[in-house]
Amino acid sequence: MSILRSKYYDHPDGEDAFGKIVATNKYALAAGLAWSTVDVLTLTKPKGYLPTLGRFAYNTGPLMGMATAFTLTTLAATNARGKDDKINYLLGGFAAGGVFGAWKHNHVAGLCAGLFLGIAGVIKKMSIEQGWEFFPDSPTKQYGGVNIAENDWSIMADRPKGWTTEKQA
Repeated sequence: MSILRSKYYDHPDGEDAFGKIVATNKYALAAGLAWSTVDVLTLTKPKGYLPTLGRFAYNTGPLMGMATAFTLTTLAATNARGKDDKINYLLGGFAAGGVFGAWKHNHVAGLCAGLFLGIAGVIKKMSIEQGWEFFPDSPTKQYGGVNIAENDWSIMADRPKGWTTEKQA
C-alpha cells in the first residue's frame, strides 16, 4: 500500500506511528495550503516570492504541527496507559491546542483550542466505537443539482400513468 494512501484507522491505535502521522498531515497540509492561499490573496498581500512562501509556511507549518502533536500524543498515551479509549484522544486534542497557543503566542487561546480539539477528539472516538459518522461518505439522497429538469427531487409523488388534465368523453 502506498504511504500517501494510508488512513488513520488502517491500524489500531498505538501502532504505525508514521502512517498515522502521514494520514493526519495530509488533511493539515490541504487546510494549510487553502487557508494560506486565502491569506495571501485577500488579507496580507505580500510583495514578492519569499514573503509569499513565508506566509504559506507561517500558516501551514503550525497546522501540520498540531496534527503531528495530536497523533503522537494519542499514540504515546495509548501505549503508556495500555488502553484504547477516549482519554487518549482528549490528551491529543490538548497537545494540538498547546501547539496552537504557541503559534498564536497566547496561552489562553491554546487552552481553549485544546479544550475544543479534545472534545472533538472524544466525539470522534465515540463515533468510531459506536459505528456512526459525522460526514457519511455517500449521502442517501442528493437534492438539487445542475440539471434540475432531468432530476425531479420534489416531495410530490409521481402522477399515475395515463394522467390527463381533463376528462375525455
